Amino acid sequence: MKALIVYESQFGNTEKVARAIAEGVATSGRVEVVAVDTAPTVLPDDVDLLLVGGPTHVFSMSRVQTRADAAKDAPTPTRRGIREWLAQPPSSSGRLRVATFGTKQGHGRLSGSAATAAAKAARAHGLSVDAVEDFFVTGRSGPLEEGELERATAWGRALGR
Repeated sequence: MKALIVYESQFGNTEKVARAIAEGVATSGRVEVVAVDTAPTVLPDDVDLLLVGGPTHVFSMSRVQTRADAAKDAPTPTRRGIREWLAQPPSSSGRLRVATFGTKQGHGRLSGSAATAAAKAARAHGLSVDAVEDFFVTGRSGPLEEGELERATAWGRALGR
């Protein structure tokens, strides 16, 4: 099995989650982790599992304006987000499993979710989404809540099976 993880991260928290997920997935196969700015538009034929993740901005995936606002305080702002990448989903041959993840503040449903929005966008393009998961940060710029990286690794292990 080969997995590709595409992530968007402003403050580094979503990247940390992506890499923790990769640790878990790697117990069952090969995995590549790439920032959305350099993500391929055509998936290699051997990719079986695609994971897409980003931070929750204003109840959903980031937009140009929300990224610009975050960039004022972010050490590593991205030029584009998963919203734009999923607008033109990468082509793939064969059966592709898809999972989405996100980082967000607050555990309530009213706080929105980039993971849920990404899953909806993927489904709109005919992709089948197998799993959606949120990971939690303590504030706008983080850090991640205690135990979230371990939870991300465990989630990755489960997806890799």
